[in-house]
Amino acid sequence: AGSSVEEMEFNWDEYLEDTGATAAPHGSFKHVDTSLQNGFAPGMKLEVAVKSDQNTYWVATIITTCGQLLLLRYDGYGEDRKADFWCDILTADLHPIGWCQQNKKILKVPEGIKDKIPDQEEFLQRVLKGACSAPANLLEGLHRGKNPLDLIAPGSRLELQNIRDSLEAWIVNVVENVGGRLKLRYEGLEDLDKFDQWLFYLDPFLHQVGWAAQHGYSLQPPSAIRSLRSEADWQEILKKVKEEEEESSVPTDLFKDKPVIGVHSFSEGMKLEAVDPVAPFVISPATVLKVYNDKYFLIEMDDLRPERAGGQRYVCHINSAGIFPVQWSLKNGLHLSPPPGYPGQDFDWADYLKQCGAEAAPQSCFPLLTSDHGFKENMKLEAVNPVDPEEVCIATVIKLKDSYLWLQLEGSKKPVPECIVSVESMNIFPVGWCETNGYQLRPPRKAIVNKQKKIAVVQPEKQILSSRTVHDGLKNQELNSSDSVVINGKYCCPKIYFNHRCFSGPYLNKGRIAELPQSVGPGNCVLVLKEVLTLLINAAYKPSRVLRELQLDEEAAWHGHGETLKAKYKGKSYRATVEVVRTADRVADFCRKTCIKLECCPNLFGPQMVLDKCSENCSVLTKTKYTHYYGKRKNKRIGRPPGGHSNMEVAMKKPNKRRKRRKHFFVHKKKRSSTSVDNTPAGSPQGSGAEDEDDQDESELSHSLAQDRDKRKRKLRTFSFSDDENKPPSPKDIKMEVAEKLQLDSNPLEWSVADVVRFLKSTDCAPLARIFLDQEIDGQALLLLTLPTVQECMDLKLGPAIKLCHHIERVKLAFYQQFAN
Repeated sequence: AGSSVEEMEFNWDEYLEDTGATAAPHGSFKHVDTSLQNGFAPGMKLEVAVKSDQNTYWVATIITTCGQLLLLRYDGYGEDRKADFWCDILTADLHPIGWCQQNKKILKVPEGIKDKIPDQEEFLQRVLKGACSAPANLLEGLHRGKNPLDLIAPGSRLELQNIRDSLEAWIVNVVENVGGRLKLRYEGLEDLDKFDQWLFYLDPFLHQVGWAAQHGYSLQPPSAIRSLRSEADWQEILKKVKEEEEESSVPTDLFKDKPVIGVHSFSEGMKLEAVDPVAPFVISPATVLKVYNDKYFLIEMDDLRPERAGGQRYVCHINSAGIFPVQWSLKNGLHLSPPPGYPGQDFDWADYLKQCGAEAAPQSCFPLLTSDHGFKENMKLEAVNPVDPEEVCIATVIKLKDSYLWLQLEGSKKPVPECIVSVESMNIFPVGWCETNGYQLRPPRKAIVNKQKKIAVVQPEKQILSSRTVHDGLKNQELNSSDSVVINGKYCCPKIYFNHRCFSGPYLNKGRIAELPQSVGPGNCVLVLKEVLTLLINAAYKPSRVLRELQLDEEAAWHGHGETLKAKYKGKSYRATVEVVRTADRVADFCRKTCIKLECCPNLFGPQMVLDKCSENCSVLTKTKYTHYYGKRKNKRIGRPPGGHSNMEVAMKKPNKRRKRRKHFFVHKKKRSSTSVDNTPAGSPQGSGAEDEDDQDESELSHSLAQDRDKRKRKLRTFSFSDDENKPPSPKDIKMEVAEKLQLDSNPLEWSVADVVRFLKSTDCAPLARIFLDQEIDGQALLLLTLPTVQECMDLKLGPAIKLCHHIERVKLAFYQQFAN
């Protein structure tokens, strides 16, 4: 039964929905966040070859990082994002600040900002004063373009402190690197895997080769393996390691983000409460057995049985997890397990200390615990099985106390009791970590799995031909920030910041926004953005209203990934399909457009942190002013980004009919590419009834209908085209009379794809123009379209399809009347 479960495909989204749980936020796993950093950071400056003249260079600032890609902006453009471009570190002509001067290369202002920089020397002195240059070692040499974490390859050597009974260290070989989680084997054991250990590369006891000698510790194999070789053999192994040190070493700066070990104040003989790291299932009394120095001390779990020489021992430092002051369990309502051999079950610390003649370690010896970590009961995550570290299992938070979680592991080969782990443990990971790193996640025994693997079938004519897909490194040195890029890297979404000072708009509750975490991610684009949108929905005055605004417009072209999001309001649950982007290069634009949908500041959330003053100057705006300048203003269709929610079907209804309940806004979208299928109508409440309507919606609808009536009364309408993309050689003005008769200035048979797109953008079917562009429908193809063809090829519902065909028929009629003869 176990093997059959493993073979079935586990789906986190379906599992979370069926269990009614949520995923622990990505930002709570700081070690994972650190592991994704590539050494570059937003704000760093470098010298970049100018695209129009490869012999000249100019200073650029890093806006966003994503694997081996950097989003750059030439200095001088200020807050203008239009000229941002992506560079591949491996192939682009990038250098640290000062490189041009050292190599006698020309620094020259790019043409686009020449008029903004009258004095080049003065400008460079000003922008480079106090600037942080991108590290030279990341731009040149063998490490260029590599994620530092990837430099810990199988065969690399490190030094590992022996945490069982001494401060000695020994060399270990990296057998496997899974997203920074290393499988380590002691040097000299060759293929003997019995003593292998799994540690995250930031573990305080793991160091680069040479650390022991630098800090005065001896290199000795642990006592557990010392008898397997003679002393002469161990010395020979040590000699060989030193000879090959350069070949197998890893960069020293890889460990710069390791936690700093502070000074402790423990004394020998002090008593405390502790969790045995080998079996972290109970809290028991323990003793400080030995103090090595001001950083390390040895803890022994108390064991009163006469046949035992003592309990488990392990080396600790001031920030070691699982050590607590005496009475901590009692104060937190937790059970303290008496030491083995203790008479009776009613353990009393006062009596025990008297019997042992010992003192309790004072509270000042222990670091302050925090509850500000983002974890909550019933959240799901992925955790290492302490009994079998090869296993990473689904875990559920069943209890929290200060900085500690009680986890129930699911799917382990052998049942495991509840595990006690610190919120800063490097053995816990966010949902999706195993999948992202290609490691087997143990599914639950009664797994909610995909009984049938869903495959998205894309018709040939629906493929987007204009976007660039890049594998195994980008071929060009620079890409526009709007280009579609697929990256082979494991993680691609940058960190998303919530800028709490920015204007929150009419939908989002300012107080709830202030309670959101500072950031989410980095990580898998779909997972990170789904988490961000879920947080926004929950921070709304009316979560179901925000879900409706975010809902995928069925008439818009599909460019991303459909995700089912949920909202709860007044005791009812709503769900809708929301489109999120898959690749990092589109994240910034996605966040900005989503902000505009919600009528909040475009910088409220996104990959850029607003440190001081928002570039949109949103602090001076009230909700009324903001809606006037940035809002929808439905009569002019201002502020709603392409592909946003459309009320087209509702606007077509007769004005004298009472508007139906909101649930009709939540219609099930036909997914073109999704990992899960939800048969519940999107947005419909799981209980009975539907959400009550608000007066604002009613007034907006009436206003929209009135505007539509005004448009129909106009005698003559001239269409203008504002989209300069793909602009044809000569403009073609199209006029429409009240009788909806078109007067064409050119033959539709000669229209290009751009002409067709521009015509559609002049109609109320403008959101569908992108489909025509993607499918390269020119004038000849347009005249061949019929209602069945439109419905089948464009996945349109009957209402929008009829409206589109109405405009196509008008073009056909004008063609027959003006050009057919």
